[in-house]
Parts: sequence; C-alpha cells; structure tokens
Amino acid sequence: MNLPNRITLTRIFMIPVMLVFLLIDWEWPYSIEWGSYSLPINQLIAALLFILAASTDGIDGYLARKNNMVTNLGKLLDPLADKLLVSAVLISLVALGKCDAWIAVVIISREFAVTGLREVALLEGSVIAASKWGKAKTITQIVAITVILLNNFPFEWLSIPFDEIAMWLAALITIYSGIDYFVKNKKILSITKA
Repeated sequence: MNLPNRITLTRIFMIPVMLVFLLIDWEWPYSIEWGSYSLPINQLIAALLFILAASTDGIDGYLARKNNMVTNLGKLLDPLADKLLVSAVLISLVALGKCDAWIAVVIISREFAVTGLREVALLEGSVIAASKWGKAKTITQIVAITVILLNNFPFEWLSIPFDEIAMWLAALITIYSGIDYFVKNKKILSITKA
C-alpha cells in the first residue's frame, strides 16, 4: 500500500477517535474560557482532529498525482473518506443540537446523488472530474464545521453568528454544486434511459 493510500486510511481511522472526543461527555473540569466564550477541552480536541483529518484530503491527492501513485484503491478510498468524515461530523452536530437536521440531510443527500452519478458515468466508461463548485463545496463545509466545533470562535466575541452563516452558505453551495454536476453531465443520464 502506497503512502497516499495510507494517509487516506489514516483519515478514515481518525473519524471514530474524533467522535469519541466530540460525543462522549467527559465531564472534564477543564474548558477554555474567555469572557462569555467557553469551549470544552474535549470539543477542542475533536475540532483539531477534524482539521487534521480534513487537511489530509489535499495531501494524499497531491502526493498521489505528484509521485505517479494514483491507484484504483485510492480513487475509491479518497472520496469515501471525505464523505465519511463530513457525514459523521454533521450527524454528530445534529445530535448535539449544533446543526439543523435539514442541512445535514441536504449535504449528505447531495453526496449520495453525485456519487451515484459518478457510478453511472463509470459504467458508461467516463469519469466525472471534481468541479470548481465541488471544491468550493468542500471548503465551505470544512470552514462551517470547524467554526461550529470551535463554538463560533472568534466571531462569538463580535456577536456575529458566523457559524450559522457559514453553514447556510455551505448548504447553498452544496445544493448548487450538486445541480451543476447533474446539468453538466445530463448526457450520461440520457444515455442510460435508452
């Protein structure tokens, strides 16, 4: 197994560790306190693990392309790891009351729909590359999730609900990017109707 695939697998294995810190009530007496801002240590650890896991997404792909190590296993694992990471955290945030369920459903549904479109394209002998909107979707989702995990730091001090704004923006870009994939690849769907 090559290095990029090991990095991708590490991202997958980080997910349950992150969820342990996020979902288990540790009842630690420690939290970060600055005025009215408060962040439990376990939630900070979960946020740092999420940031680390999300950052490996770019690293594994870069190394695979740069060193000519692109494999079928990597093509399968990389998008799977991304979807598992985002879905697991979104579902956890819903359970914690930090994210609206409809936003999680929209984001996760889009991932299933685009994955299905990509599978149909593969059956037809074509590959659907990531679009600029797909990349924008990923970035906005990571930013929104990170800010929520950090309890709206540092915007809480400014009384700006950036966490809510970022999540709404992520949902809108997610919807648009999903529509964009289907519109640009409608010929694949029309082929399968025949």
